[in-house]
Amino acid sequence: MKVATILSALASVASAKILFAGVAESSGEFGLWSPDATPGTGLPGTFGKDYSFIDEKTVDIFVDEHKVNLFRVAFALERMCPLETGLGATFDEEHFGHYKDAIDYITVTKGASLCLTPFSPVNRRHPRPPQLHALQRPSQQPMTGSVIGNTTDTTAATTEQFAEFWAELAGRFKDNERVMFGIMNEPHDMPTKLVFDNNQAAVDAIRGAGATNLILVPGGQWSGGHSWTESWGGDLLPNSDFMHKIEDPENNFVLDVHEYLDEDYSGTHSECVNGYPEHLAELTAWLKENDLKAMITEFGGSNTTACETLLDEALGYMEDNDVFVGWTAWAAGPFWGPNSACCTDQRQLGSLEPGSTAADGSPGLYETLWKKVFVPRIPETLQWEGPVVINEA
Repeated sequence: MKVATILSALASVASAKILFAGVAESSGEFGLWSPDATPGTGLPGTFGKDYSFIDEKTVDIFVDEHKVNLFRVAFALERMCPLETGLGATFDEEHFGHYKDAIDYITVTKGASLCLTPFSPVNRRHPRPPQLHALQRPSQQPMTGSVIGNTTDTTAATTEQFAEFWAELAGRFKDNERVMFGIMNEPHDMPTKLVFDNNQAAVDAIRGAGATNLILVPGGQWSGGHSWTESWGGDLLPNSDFMHKIEDPENNFVLDVHEYLDEDYSGTHSECVNGYPEHLAELTAWLKENDLKAMITEFGGSNTTACETLLDEALGYMEDNDVFVGWTAWAAGPFWGPNSACCTDQRQLGSLEPGSTAADGSPGLYETLWKKVFVPRIPETLQWEGPVVINEA
């Protein structure tokens, strides 16, 4: 994209209205590992011991004290769909019941919105997978599994199976207007065209199930905002070549973007060096050019001065650009303990979970980052009433 085009698009920026602001709840995707590194033996796991979704008391704090209105709640795709039947419309009903309890607490009891999002290793899923990747950090098992929709791999689940899964899940929540559907967490190492095809199949399935809820559509290569218009070589083409072509009869979808601030945008390093104004300029211009909106559903930092500065700048950037309608910070969750969800070079600084403490007993990132940087930026005019409709059909 030409620099002149970027500058022209940015010059017409209007003051944005952030409709949704909150936090990602990460713990539901934990527990897919085994101490002896035997693939698959961590499933299905025990709810409340190996994994969980939310702590209702800390959700109360986020909503009642900090006035957030959005939670992004992760679940493991390999756990929702039994290994015996594979990806599709057959769910582990006990597991689904625990997940629904979390959804109902957030959306019905507290009146906030929720983006449900399947997590799966490398966006991969066997019909009957002999191997699984550990999503809990640190992992003791390698990246394994087959890419959904890879027609050259006879062990891979198909795009059609992925659509069946989404039709079933959407049908169960179509009457809850506060539920959003995040198609998949961070697809990567797969052709961008296949990411698009899986996305479109999910959109078609969701709408075919009668659900009009907001859909969050990811890009390939971890859905990174800084690289949205870039090619990674071969069939890893730019997301900007495909994702504007999503067809939605409700026209009620946004792009699901992740953007960390560290040196390689991975969210693994302590220091923040890459600011949003420079590194999201091309994405912002592309969104404007295609009349699209986005949410940044994963971003975060450590408690360094540079991270505090660049996170505040990032929140301001979203406020100042009307293509961004919401955000969730990474991450809170009941099972993090002193561990950090991102951005600390594996130091144990705690998480964004209320009450979190670092390994040395000092205040965790909830106190040193969430309350200090994020809370002052939570808009007072978030959307609490009515269905979540971003675009007009």
